[in-house]
Amino acid sequence: MNKYLHNIIRMTLLVLASLLMPILALGAQTVELRVEPASRSGLIEVGQKFYIKIIVSNIQEAPASPSSVPGAKIQYFGHQSSSSSFTSVNGKTSQSIVNIYALTLKADKKGKFSFGPVTVGGVKSNTVSYSIEEAGSTPQSSAVPQGGTSAQGGQAGAYDPNTQNQQGPTFIGKGNDQLFLRANVSKTTAYEQEAIVYTVKLYTTYSTIKFIGATDAPKFDGFVIEESPAVSNQLTYETYQGRTYATAVIARYIIFPQMPGQLKIIGNKYTVSTDAEEYYHDPFFSRLTVRKPIQLNVTPNDLTVNVKALPSPRPANFSGGVGKFTISSNLASTDAVANQAASVSYLVTGEGNVKYVHLPDLNALYPDEIEVFSPTTDVKTTVGSTNVSGSVNFDYSFMPMEAGTFELPPVQLVYFNPQTGNYETSTSRSYTLKVARGAESEKSQAAQVYNSRLVPVVLPASNPVRPYVRGFLYWLLWYIIPTLLLTGALIWRRRYADIHADMEGLRSRRAGKMARKRLRRAMDCIRSNNQDAFLDEMLKALWGYLADKLKLPTSALNRENVSQILVERGIPESSVKSLLALLDECEFAKYSPASARKEMQEVYDEGAEVIDNLETEFAKASKTKATTPKTEEDEII
Repeated sequence: MNKYLHNIIRMTLLVLASLLMPILALGAQTVELRVEPASRSGLIEVGQKFYIKIIVSNIQEAPASPSSVPGAKIQYFGHQSSSSSFTSVNGKTSQSIVNIYALTLKADKKGKFSFGPVTVGGVKSNTVSYSIEEAGSTPQSSAVPQGGTSAQGGQAGAYDPNTQNQQGPTFIGKGNDQLFLRANVSKTTAYEQEAIVYTVKLYTTYSTIKFIGATDAPKFDGFVIEESPAVSNQLTYETYQGRTYATAVIARYIIFPQMPGQLKIIGNKYTVSTDAEEYYHDPFFSRLTVRKPIQLNVTPNDLTVNVKALPSPRPANFSGGVGKFTISSNLASTDAVANQAASVSYLVTGEGNVKYVHLPDLNALYPDEIEVFSPTTDVKTTVGSTNVSGSVNFDYSFMPMEAGTFELPPVQLVYFNPQTGNYETSTSRSYTLKVARGAESEKSQAAQVYNSRLVPVVLPASNPVRPYVRGFLYWLLWYIIPTLLLTGALIWRRRYADIHADMEGLRSRRAGKMARKRLRRAMDCIRSNNQDAFLDEMLKALWGYLADKLKLPTSALNRENVSQILVERGIPESSVKSLLALLDECEFAKYSPASARKEMQEVYDEGAEVIDNLETEFAKASKTKATTPKTEEDEII
């Protein structure tokens, strides 16, 4: 009887407590700034990343993104984590809500700087001070700062929710038995430019996942990347190593290796918000479950891809395409008029690195009587779950110079098919072009009327008649001038053959001109406000300029080779650093959010300035080399 009475009294007290619970009150509103170095030494060096955390307590508003930070460049700003806690004192319950926003920065110059205060919801923060040291000043024996957590080392212990009273996410490295990420590629051995699928998959035993977000980007050194939208929108269940996990594909990229060798992919860090469950035994309610919100930082495993070079010898008219492609053509009309422009288009469709396919030089294929101008390209691609598919339309304008009937030969698209391991060819159709005389052509070819009437010439009787062939004018017009013209033509022909025999040298001399053409395409993207296409064109302009100027094949085009060759050519280190920094900035912006990107006009101006500076430095280096006296060793050689 006493046991039943005790249970009734206990239930009555619980009901009264739930009915009489006071309204929750929020704690004090505060805003705090905190500087966190990214390195293990605790120092901030020029060129390294560091973070400024904005910790907002009990304020609904979010801080605005700063426009600038002294001594550093802003790379990313966003919400990092949130947490809440409840406190009950003498029957009065209060709630505290903390949101953390991270400002990712790259140290730009040496010195001592300060940042702040910032105002959020009318509450002003503190001011933080930090020092930026020269690169390489970190002692080798430096330890992790006290109270910090190392982002290196991979494995961390299992997460214990009872120990958590943290302001930010807890780092668990490569994960634990409750939550981890697995990165994999569709192929661990592939050819250059072959499409590879890189996916990051979440495995967890938590019942719910509230938020998944990347705090930085994966590092694809030596790859061109295309982000795929084919990710999971909800959790599914999968058995892995004998245990059932809730899984989801949280990131997928289509990557194209740019050089042979062992290329490494370094996984990026993700923040995962979930609920940790604690179980209690109650004599009345039996088993109780309490959930606590937690945030975890976890990193997928790194991967290595073995990239094979394309088979040699490569066909002379290789288009650079790796995948499966077809080519078709369209001629608006087979009738044309001399000295009037016409157009023909070639459409390349398929799967693979379709953006980087190019066609042969049509001036070398078409008859000499037809002049072909540079094409206008229209690229349309779709990033799928396993490859990049789409089309590139090459629209050529041409002008027949003479009347007649001409054959426009078929254009061959030579590409490498990684599935068969062979070079394959797709061919467009040929056309018969009938060219009629135009207005200018008829005028220039009109028959001239010959006047056969002889005009009598009256010579003075005292002057003897001298034969015309004995005069200097006859020899000048018929022998001396033609001989000089023929000699000049032979010299010019020899010079022209020498120049065009060295195609790499010709490309090097025309590198600046070709780069400016590519920059004009980037300017068109600015006018149409197409940021993704703009970044592609800027990268094409910069890498294309370096390939032409330094006479490098695509397989040797990487940061280390370019930096070493530029220094050997006598290019100042400041110009090399500006070039590499701009390349990093463009590649980073491709997968960064739109809010964190620079203005397109600013990036365009930097690119034009970098190319102009390099052209000037190459000219100076060439002039210095020409004026340097030869040594005895050079003369002997």
